[in-house]
Amino acid sequence: MSWCAMRNVSHFRALKLLLFSQIHTCCRLEAMKAAEKRLPRVYVTRRIPPDGIKILQQSGICEIEQWDSDDPVPREELLKKVAGAKGLYCLLTEKIDEEVLRAAGPSLKVVSTMSVGYDHLSLDDLKKRGIRVGYTPDVLTEAVAELTVALLLATSRRLIEAADEAKNGGWGTWKPLWMCGNGLTQSTVGIIGLGRIGEAIAKRLKPFGVKQFLYTDIGPRPEVAARISAEFVSMEELAKQSDFITVCCALTPETQGICNKKLFSKMKNTAVFINTSRGAVVNQEDLYQALSNGQISAAGLDVTVPEPLPLDHPLFKLKNCVILPHIASATVETRNAMAALAANNLLAGLQGEAMPKEVPL
Repeated sequence: MSWCAMRNVSHFRALKLLLFSQIHTCCRLEAMKAAEKRLPRVYVTRRIPPDGIKILQQSGICEIEQWDSDDPVPREELLKKVAGAKGLYCLLTEKIDEEVLRAAGPSLKVVSTMSVGYDHLSLDDLKKRGIRVGYTPDVLTEAVAELTVALLLATSRRLIEAADEAKNGGWGTWKPLWMCGNGLTQSTVGIIGLGRIGEAIAKRLKPFGVKQFLYTDIGPRPEVAARISAEFVSMEELAKQSDFITVCCALTPETQGICNKKLFSKMKNTAVFINTSRGAVVNQEDLYQALSNGQISAAGLDVTVPEPLPLDHPLFKLKNCVILPHIASATVETRNAMAALAANNLLAGLQGEAMPKEVPL
């Protein structure tokens, strides 16, 4: 080969290497741009009401992965799917603890729960990692208050028991005291935990002719109490005086098991006990004893430990105990509002903005 031909071959090879290098650089830059454009991933742990998922989908700022079922996500699936997520949208059924946060890794920046309560979240571990937490208060106040009043009336007037008697042949001739319950007129109602829900319950009960409202809390709440003419008393005094007691407090280490043998022993034997807050606020064994021994008249529960309550649980065997499957917030409007608020909390957290409702850590 001539010197001229050799020089042309060498020049061609150099151009070829330069072209390959430029192509490689271009591909690498495109890959980097694509990575920058990749949306942060959020994991939704359940099939949620349409208003919530619509807000997430239309935001255009996140990639959504969802456990598309009405049943809770299995723990193993949650641990697998949360890995690398920047946001987590969860429900009360998911325990978000050290194990979940470790599986998620450092990418997780925000947890939004579709609930008012957040005792299923390990707040200390979330705080250590600088993870923000959203929740959904206020939007379910009215629905919970309505259900509490309904449960109180159903329990005090023995509605479930009476309906069963009508269906099962127990309805005979009229008897003066058969199926008699307790009325609200001229009664004293005690509220444990006078927050938004406690106030809303009192406002609904007042037209029934309630004579007096009492309340107990970690301290007096004069502004709220003034709106419903309620008197602050000790837990013991509330138990002694009340014809009806409704529990509206949050579950904290201080309130866990606070409704126990000591409380029930102070109550009137005609008193009715209602709980629509959290199951663990009540010592269920002590409640069973109080109901079965006639220490108190009746109880209505929308929350239990565990949930669902096993079918062979002793409380189910009592005629004077009405148990509902945690439906206090179960209106279509309320559940959609909760889903939407949880979605907006999540999106605000992803963008580093103020959440509509954030748990202070």
